[in-house]
Amino acid sequence: AGSGAGADMRTEISTAAAFVTRLLRAAGGVGEEQLRCFRECLQEAMREHYKHHWFPLVPSKGSGYRCIRINHKMDPLIGKAAGMIGLSHERLFQLLPSELTLWVDPFEVSYRIGEDGSICVLYESPQAGGKAAKQLESRTSCKEEWRIGRSSPSKSYNMMTVSS
Repeated sequence: AGSGAGADMRTEISTAAAFVTRLLRAAGGVGEEQLRCFRECLQEAMREHYKHHWFPLVPSKGSGYRCIRINHKMDPLIGKAAGMIGLSHERLFQLLPSELTLWVDPFEVSYRIGEDGSICVLYESPQAGGKAAKQLESRTSCKEEWRIGRSSPSKSYNMMTVSS
């Protein structure tokens, strides 16, 4: 039954991996060849990790398992990919935000920098249903936030609700 699962999550995984790679590139000091290798290793690690935890019919199921998190501890998938290009956890903590949450779900990839930052959508498929309109408004304000590194507190927790 799970034969098509790998193909289904390709866009979500490549979006998430490209985002983390962009953060590394923006921090500087990592070569393009290393970044390319990092992105491929991260995609591979995510594919392996999500293989039996991807439920397009119930997109929120397994969301916590798929969540990529840096919070004074390095996410193992990012750590593994970084290890492949010789980046230590210490170096990663210097390059990446100290608080980063990345949700990789069927039809939607979103992230939050800082514990009280607003949630920004990186990728959204039309199949996700009726919640698209709400989130599009916040998209423009999000683009600058990760450059600043500190976003204003926001009450956008209602985005976590699953539309019926």
